[in-house]
Amino acid sequence: MKTTLNLPDETLKKAKIHAAETSTTLRHIVTDALEAYLRQAASLEKKKSSPSALKRLRKGYSLGNKPLTREEAHAR
Repeated sequence: MKTTLNLPDETLKKAKIHAAETSTTLRHIVTDALEAYLRQAASLEKKKSSPSALKRLRKGYSLGNKPLTREEAHAR
């Protein structure tokens, strides 16, 4: 999926240099870093949150089982 990131110039410059030096792509570096961050966050989440709280968050909230129309959503 394509997305746009607003990164500090110096950080982006360092990442591009590293990518060139290691014969990889900026996309690969960002993907690896994000996946590492998410693995670490998931392990911390398991330690901190109760299973029932995580289950409720993953399931989402019920808003009355009826989807809102665009006009209803903007009226709120």
